[in-house]
Amino acid sequence: MRIAFLGFGEAAMAFHDSLAPKLDSGEFRAYDLLLDRAESAGEMQAAMTSRGVKPAGSPAGLADAEWIFSAVTADQSLAAAQSIAPYLGQGALFIDINSVSPGRKRETAALVNGTGADYLDMAVMAPVHPKGHATPVLIAGKPAALLLERFRGLGFNADVAGEAPGSATAIKMVRSVFVKGLEAITVEALLAAEASGCFEEIVSSLSQSFPGLDWPKFPDYQFERTTRHGRRRAAEMRESGVTLDALGLNGGIARETAAIQDAMAASGVKPSGDLRDTVARVLAVRRAAK
Repeated sequence: MRIAFLGFGEAAMAFHDSLAPKLDSGEFRAYDLLLDRAESAGEMQAAMTSRGVKPAGSPAGLADAEWIFSAVTADQSLAAAQSIAPYLGQGALFIDINSVSPGRKRETAALVNGTGADYLDMAVMAPVHPKGHATPVLIAGKPAALLLERFRGLGFNADVAGEAPGSATAIKMVRSVFVKGLEAITVEALLAAEASGCFEEIVSSLSQSFPGLDWPKFPDYQFERTTRHGRRRAAEMRESGVTLDALGLNGGIARETAAIQDAMAASGVKPSGDLRDTVARVLAVRRAAK
């Protein structure tokens, strides 16, 4: 079986690493824009070859794969599909795992289906580590029901969200308004608490009011996620904003969450394991950036 990755970042690597042992005779290849940049080509090529993945010189080098996973940044999802569309045809399955709006997935589906290839909307519903491709996913599109048992046979924890492209990502986009929004509310509230000189009082009050959140582990995790993955989460939240706007709701709340996620990532702070120390260091950097 020939499997390709269009974009070879964290999600693609995690999927490959857990999926490869399931395919004794599988062949993997990948293309990433970082291969085209002198400062990043060596590291990206090493990430591929060390896994037994053959680097492709361009998206055209992936075209004869049976399954092509598109795993790029949210703002590049349509451009990525456009880059490979001229080389697609019948027999190819384009699996779009990008965290983008339903409208973007429908647009991409129309492009892919126009080549004769099949399109599958796949929404990854939890962090890809440690389970890799066994992370819970939702799939949608015309081939979804037919592919479900094959996916499950390979270890995917998959369920069908619907026949229409966008049905799977809609669930993720709406869910992310809460999940990533809760992260943003938590870090911003604790930064404000530290800045106001009432950090201990706020932590104590929230711990009593919301004991089910397992304080202080809960805010530790929120700071780790936002400082480490904030840029990717911000891109996803901008797509959630587009989703809410299209529903006639307030996409601004998602865009404000995106701004906080971006700011947390830009801080460059690595959590120390001591919550207040981490908060103080992020606060200092955020203030200095103003």
